[in-house]
Amino acid sequence: MPLNDGYGVVIGTLHNYYRDPVNDYGQYYHGNVEVQTPAGIYKCAIDVDSKKLPNGVEWRVVELGKTSLKGVTTLANGWHYLASNATSGALDYVRSPEFQPKVGCVFVVFNPILEALRRLLQTVINPPWKKGTSIDALADLEPLLQEPKRLYIFGEPFTNDLGVHNIHQNQGDPAGSQWWAENGIWQDGATLIQRQDDTIAAFLNKFKTQSYQTDNNGHPV
Repeated sequence: MPLNDGYGVVIGTLHNYYRDPVNDYGQYYHGNVEVQTPAGIYKCAIDVDSKKLPNGVEWRVVELGKTSLKGVTTLANGWHYLASNATSGALDYVRSPEFQPKVGCVFVVFNPILEALRRLLQTVINPPWKKGTSIDALADLEPLLQEPKRLYIFGEPFTNDLGVHNIHQNQGDPAGSQWWAENGIWQDGATLIQRQDDTIAAFLNKFKTQSYQTDNNGHPV
């Protein structure tokens, strides 16, 4: 099923950033980005709650270079609903090819040194998921928010105010969890930062309990 209140992206400039107050176990539930738009300031709650675990949250930063994000970068500042499919500009951690870049191999004869180099480059352009706490995750997010040119934050809109939540993977939750019913494909939340040179970095975040692979309904496989 899709997210209850729809899915889309808010686009704008950085107004403010702050962490939630420290919780009872010394962590943070969210990093909060305030996005300036023509309609007002959107509060975007990026969920990095590690659930009292030392490795409860997972994240990666993927460099996308200069990209139109299937036309999303051409949209005006403000909130835009996106259809949950591969062509609308919606994101899917499992299916979006931008999140699984690969280093090509042009070597006809196997060379162990060149293969080691290829593997090293692969980890640079397609970094593995990191695992840790909210403090660890925010330490990778926050440097990206230094003087950004434009922000694209994907997720589910608030219904009673300007804002976005479910800014994390929205598929792969296990059967029996309270979020099983909201599993779906092409509806993942994420924080994309456009730098002054127009290159874009994507901060992707998920929870330890969410699967890396899902079926066509977004359920874990």
